[in-house]
Amino acid sequence: MDTPSPTFGAFHARAVAGRQARQSAPRSAHSAWNAGPQRQDPIAVFREQGASRVPELIPIRHARMMASPFTFFRGAAALMAMDLAGTPDSGITVQLCGDAHLSNFGLFASPERALIFDINDFDETLPGPWEWDVKRLAASFEVAGRHRGFSNAKRNAIVCAVVRGYRDRMHAAATAPVLTAWYDRVDAGQVGAWLRLQDKEERANKKVLKRTENLIAKARTRDSLRAFAKLVEVSNGDLRIKADPPLVTPLADLTPPGREREQNTTAMAELLRSYQTTLVHQNHPIKEFHFVDMARKVVGVGSVGTRAWILLLCGRGNDDPLLLQAKEAQASVLERFLPASKYESHGERVVRGQRLMQSASDIFLGWQQAESFDGQLRDFYIRQLHDWKGSADIESMPASGALLYAQLCGETLARAHARTGDRVAIAAYLGTSDRFDRAIARFSTIYADQNEIDYAEFCRAIADGRLEKPATP
Repeated sequence: MDTPSPTFGAFHARAVAGRQARQSAPRSAHSAWNAGPQRQDPIAVFREQGASRVPELIPIRHARMMASPFTFFRGAAALMAMDLAGTPDSGITVQLCGDAHLSNFGLFASPERALIFDINDFDETLPGPWEWDVKRLAASFEVAGRHRGFSNAKRNAIVCAVVRGYRDRMHAAATAPVLTAWYDRVDAGQVGAWLRLQDKEERANKKVLKRTENLIAKARTRDSLRAFAKLVEVSNGDLRIKADPPLVTPLADLTPPGREREQNTTAMAELLRSYQTTLVHQNHPIKEFHFVDMARKVVGVGSVGTRAWILLLCGRGNDDPLLLQAKEAQASVLERFLPASKYESHGERVVRGQRLMQSASDIFLGWQQAESFDGQLRDFYIRQLHDWKGSADIESMPASGALLYAQLCGETLARAHARTGDRVAIAAYLGTSDRFDRAIARFSTIYADQNEIDYAEFCRAIADGRLEKPATP
């Protein structure tokens, strides 16, 4: 018989604490939510967000959010943060993604050049209750399922698959050797093998398997060279980022009168030198690249209006390019309801959170503070623009594919939470029954109803002039 290690008692105590947390926050209590009379006007929330964004880009954000209740949900992280603040939680804290909807998961390259599946957006990351990420992820599948026209029964099964995947993976992490839990990740090969097993056991069909294989193959082609061919042109013998305003606007077109191009180049070279100090590896390949050009680029849905730039750098010559993205990091939408970030820079907050939660992160991931043309100091985080990037196509995904994708996302979120919180306590709190699963499924239905109400009000606010009219470039 094996002798328990000196730390066995500590693990046992953590499990006991997790089970005891059910007394103050019963698992079934997670099903309840209502807007309440004190809920802040959603339109006021969007106006507050717009105050810190680029004014001419806000109509583009509105156009993207108006496309469907699902795209509205994607852009409404601030609303859901407000709504989650009053919900029950176990008191167990993890590093939250903060915006863990289903489109913020995907494929990308690890530093070892493996194609892995993980969370890929951390703009809102902050320590907080693990339940908040689970609820946003589950609700996103309910909202997307309605958008796709899936039946009530299929949507319920999909949402339950999210939570079951999370619960099962958290239990596996809680009982695994410490380093096994820490290093656990899923790569493209494992995804393919898992889907082939599902196909063999008739839980997936050949069409879903083929689509996934195509997605993985396509992701390997989405790198900096492909982005370079799409975004860069030669002008008078020099490389320049192509103008496609307002989606892509070169720096030269935004530079105030009287400021020479050489001033921009000198300033960017200095900023890049400072940015290098935030990278994990100090002897870094970035040192062999020099700045060439940059442009403002509109990205995402919820992020539209924040300042995002693409930076063109070159190494040995014009045929050795590197494209980086510098994205503005504002205060997390969670900070109104949770303790503020301990980092002075929100760029650092994003990077530190990403490095904690991801199984592997981009070697170019770092942060910087820069002065904008309006004289304001703004925080940014920097990463590669594309590095074997792939994401699920929600618009064409069948219900059978959504069911498997939901489980994969739930498991992936659990891996991230297991690395940053008390996996033993969370697993003990969840237990082995489906009580928590059913509660979250009920919550997701209620919240999707509210999302539709908020979406309709958003559209009315645009129609009657309370919000800026949308623009689709």
